[in-house]
Amino acid sequence: MESTRKEHDFLGELEIPNHLYYGIQTFRAVENFNITGIPISKEPLFIKALGYVKKAAAMANKDCGAIDPKIAEAICYGSDQVIAGKFDQEFVSDLIQGGAGTSVNMNANEVIANIGLEYLGHKKGEYNFLHPNNHVNCSQSTNDAYPSAFRIALYLKMESFIKTFEGLEVAFAKKGEEFKDVLKMGRTQLQDAVPMTLGQEFKAYATTIGEDIQRLKNAQELLLEINMGATAIGTKVNAPEGYPEICVKYLADEVGIPLTLSPDLIEATVDTGAYVQIMGTLKRSAVKISKICNDLRLLSSGPRTGLNEINLPARQPGSSIMPGKVNPVIPEVVNQTCFYVIGQDLTVTMAAEAGQLQLNVMEPVIAFAMFTSLDYLSNAIQTLIDKCIVGITANVDHCYNMVMNSIGIVTQLNPIIGYEESASIAGEALKTGKSVHQIAVLERKLITQEKWDEIYSLENLIHPKFITK
Repeated sequence: MESTRKEHDFLGELEIPNHLYYGIQTFRAVENFNITGIPISKEPLFIKALGYVKKAAAMANKDCGAIDPKIAEAICYGSDQVIAGKFDQEFVSDLIQGGAGTSVNMNANEVIANIGLEYLGHKKGEYNFLHPNNHVNCSQSTNDAYPSAFRIALYLKMESFIKTFEGLEVAFAKKGEEFKDVLKMGRTQLQDAVPMTLGQEFKAYATTIGEDIQRLKNAQELLLEINMGATAIGTKVNAPEGYPEICVKYLADEVGIPLTLSPDLIEATVDTGAYVQIMGTLKRSAVKISKICNDLRLLSSGPRTGLNEINLPARQPGSSIMPGKVNPVIPEVVNQTCFYVIGQDLTVTMAAEAGQLQLNVMEPVIAFAMFTSLDYLSNAIQTLIDKCIVGITANVDHCYNMVMNSIGIVTQLNPIIGYEESASIAGEALKTGKSVHQIAVLERKLITQEKWDEIYSLENLIHPKFITK
């Protein structure tokens, strides 16, 4: 049988398998919170951020004389091992849990304590030499350690997400250039409007993605202000003089991002407004991406009975009964991912609203919603780029013929023959099936063939200029 060690807390004692680096409080969390089945080990950036927090706290505590330098050295060693990802498997508490993240914080405290004990030549669980609470958690509370680590992890995860998002902007911009001379019909309310190019359509997608990238970068900056050193509610109880400033300075240096200490630690400890704003911005991005995917499905619809202006790469057979059918499966899966992200915005909103007095205990579900949303949407965007956007082709002749057969091109005649006459031509064309050209030039002789050729030249349709009589 595997050997165990006996650990205790104020609720009692438990036998902990000796190979485990986490201890009794994490063990209880595993028993209590079987919610998502997703442990924090699935969020390595979060674990890394916890390691940074514990290392910075140890160095600040040493400087302030709160812990022995040898103990601080052992904590820093254990934190470095955690930062390096060597103990990710020991972070087993569920991402969604009660206790405002206490189980996550204690998971980190226990793992780092036991790594540190071995570094000092002791056995796991010999906490009289290095204690999870007294030493690793010195001058801290879950209420500043957890949100500080969460903000760092979220900031780093957003860095990666934004890079992926920038790839989508580039992919659409390249298609915009590739399709710059492909004439097509623009549509409003799914009805013929006026001519444009397929390139202009795709360039607009790139532009709208670029706008959201900037909004995300702006929102990301909100994460740089942290409450480390606030301890329980922001009054800095149990923290030595000067500890918050020293700790945040060490933390910024270790992570390599410009973290700052909040000027009002009581406000910072309860406030979750930054998460609401970031998640709202992410929802905005998801809405736009989903709308673009709707467009791609419409533009590729058919192929014989739809718009059929573009071809999406064929990725798999589309039906178990209809031979030869190919569905727009990539835009469809991206749509569904966007729906998830949009729903998680409400989760974050309700969790932020649920804060009471000096603490918001719902931060774990905020972390879960934001981490999963960034992961899922990033995967969806990369899938959209690799398996759809780069392989899109245009049906050039079909697009051109639809323009020239459209009634919508009559709009170009407004400045010359007036709205009423143009509307009359449109009505007759719709009723009889005749072309605008036949009615305006050949039958009513409202303009000459030469003027028609000028108005409906490819250059003028792509880049319209005002033409009068």
